[in-house]
Amino acid sequence: MSITIDPQQDTTPRRLGIPRVSSPEPRRVADGLPKTVSADLGVPTIHRTVTDYANFDHGATTPALVAVADAAQQVQRRYGSVHRGAGYASRVTTGWFEAARAEVGEFVAARPGDEVVFTRNTTDALRLLAHCLPADTQVFAWESAHHAALLPWPADRTTRLPVPASAAHAVQLLEAALRRSGAQHALVVVTGACNVTGEIWPVTELAAVARRFGARTVLDAAQYAPHVSIDLAALDIDWVAFSGHKLYAPYGAGVLAGRSDWLDAAEPYLPAGGATARVAHDHTRWQTGPARHEGGTPNAVGAIAIAASCATLRSHRATVEAHEAHLYARLHGGLAATDGVRIVQVLGDRPNVGVVTFTIDGYDPSLVSQVLADEHAIAVRDGRFCAHLLCDAVVGADATAVRASLGLATTGEHVDRLVAAVRQLVEHGPSLSYVHTDEGWSAPADPRDVSEPLPW
Repeated sequence: MSITIDPQQDTTPRRLGIPRVSSPEPRRVADGLPKTVSADLGVPTIHRTVTDYANFDHGATTPALVAVADAAQQVQRRYGSVHRGAGYASRVTTGWFEAARAEVGEFVAARPGDEVVFTRNTTDALRLLAHCLPADTQVFAWESAHHAALLPWPADRTTRLPVPASAAHAVQLLEAALRRSGAQHALVVVTGACNVTGEIWPVTELAAVARRFGARTVLDAAQYAPHVSIDLAALDIDWVAFSGHKLYAPYGAGVLAGRSDWLDAAEPYLPAGGATARVAHDHTRWQTGPARHEGGTPNAVGAIAIAASCATLRSHRATVEAHEAHLYARLHGGLAATDGVRIVQVLGDRPNVGVVTFTIDGYDPSLVSQVLADEHAIAVRDGRFCAHLLCDAVVGADATAVRASLGLATTGEHVDRLVAAVRQLVEHGPSLSYVHTDEGWSAPADPRDVSEPLPW
């Protein structure tokens, strides 16, 4: 993206008017799909082979897009202080940083008057909103939520709704709770896509119920934003939060986007330079707009990386969704047809962002994930996925499961390999003998040296 900077232009932070910015054509797109930097990653297996890495852990962290890596490298060659310098590098970085804010606004279809605040991740974004709640706000959240969406709210003013049995049940639970409440200020915390099962929640229906009772909504889009278009007005939600590292950008940057009034009325989240408009002996006047809560030197590289990812995904959303839908159907069908495999669901027959969570009769899920990694170069996730109450309800008290979450680094061959590996494990067991220690499962006969030199 090239930017011309007017020397007279005021580049201090300001509330977003959401200008319509044009997205650059993402580079290195193969077969209509944006390419990730890990596309050619080979990893060693216990069979003394190097095998193409099958990434089914997108739900935890996504590899960076090539376009994102290119953008980050370009920024690092030129960056300077944001909003604080007259030098060329500072002015260029400031221009890119504010253009990134506008690009993210486009990605979520922000409305005039909405703000885009850069944070560290989804957890930080939701904690920022919790910090900004009016003092009497009642919060409503489902026990099925990720801990980041369940825990940051004031405990004495938070109503936890039970894990629903269906999408309709979720709507019914919310309606009943809001009818009983009668709170003047209320916030409903809605999950976009379940981080355990990938099921897409009835966001529009829940937002409509909230609006009918005068409540506001925040969408936890950590698992939703990489896979489904977001339109704040169409969904009728007030805020959305998501992370760069689940959106094919690096760690350390996230977004809270939405209404400005509660944000501007609250004390700064990080009282520091950049958040101040004037500091005097007896008082401090704070900025309004995004700067109010972006105290300190911002993560400009992270913000620009998120913008590059947003621009790429927005330009190829239909292709991305078709790719993921095809792979999901193939993965779900293959695992569901395998004896001994139980697929975990919460809401039942719902659209899905490309996640299949499962257990295998007779096998510890952590052993399953280790065997898949060691013997087949397949990365999955096992555990309780920072959603303990949900797992208690649908997997079992203190029980764990295996999560396979696909994305742009996943191919059809990877899906077929995962299904075949699970069937091989069910029918024949592991290739080596595994033992369990405090550090997890391992095979004493594993011939590999999996250490890597430090990257510095």
